[in-house]
Amino acid sequence: MVPLYPPGSPFLKADRIREAEQYNMSQAVPGRIGSIVNIHNPSIEWHPVDRALNSGAVVILVAGGGHNTLNVGSEGADFVPFFYNYGVNTVILRNRLRRDGYNPQTDAVNDALQSIRMVRAYAKEWNIDPNKIGIMGFSAGAELAAPSAVLFEDFDKKNSDPGDPLAGMTSRPDFVGIIYPGPTPFARNRTPPPIPRNVPPAFITCAGSGDRGHAVWAIEYFNAMLAMSVPNIEMHIYGNGRHPGDPLGDGSRMTGGLTDRNDIPFGTWQYRFIDWFRDLGFLQKPGVETKAARDVAAFKSQPSQTAR
Repeated sequence: MVPLYPPGSPFLKADRIREAEQYNMSQAVPGRIGSIVNIHNPSIEWHPVDRALNSGAVVILVAGGGHNTLNVGSEGADFVPFFYNYGVNTVILRNRLRRDGYNPQTDAVNDALQSIRMVRAYAKEWNIDPNKIGIMGFSAGAELAAPSAVLFEDFDKKNSDPGDPLAGMTSRPDFVGIIYPGPTPFARNRTPPPIPRNVPPAFITCAGSGDRGHAVWAIEYFNAMLAMSVPNIEMHIYGNGRHPGDPLGDGSRMTGGLTDRNDIPFGTWQYRFIDWFRDLGFLQKPGVETKAARDVAAFKSQPSQTAR
């Protein structure tokens, strides 16, 4: 566990920083943390893979929960062994929540961007590749991952003071995963930010008509990138599926994360992510330049393009 900010940081509420996090434990599985609330000292939880498997890649996992709770079980801890199998290290972000008095669009997004800087600062010590660090958000967590892909330049500029221990360490993610997202910076009721020319590749997935609101938000992000011809943006919208927690016809509820969702295709989106991840070179050995990095560099050097 590594705190994101030093004691006395202006990002923190000094009167609440020592309050204990509250863990909501599973009633069915002993010892399993389902979710966390009362997060006032945001942190990252580091999960390395064996050196023999290590690709050097890191996925920072940002759980959903409607900004009222952090579902670190199904949208965090469950992914640690899944990614381990592919030699991918994982980090679980414990970001601040709206229910505890924080603004998701500022405080929580800052936590996500700071987590990327922090992981990159530990690259040598943790034996990871500083050019293969990305972030994957689920539902409300995707509301932090998506802006991380486009707001990193401003965040780095605002946090470049020499007194900042992470000054000079970029918060730019090398890839983003946007999984059944809440509203992104490109939602219709928002003023879209400029898209940097080195915006990272993105993998986007959601159920379709059964989760229409989240599907629209997913499509809005995809369309913003497509309008600029950003390379390596991949999206999967599934015909059958609903948002995690939504009621189903048989009286049960749609599950999330890695669950198979009653054996429907939406339950295998994680393998589509691995296909995309491998295609972009993130599963190669540490230190080998990825296809993603080459494509970003080529795109950045070209004149701006817009859809016709």
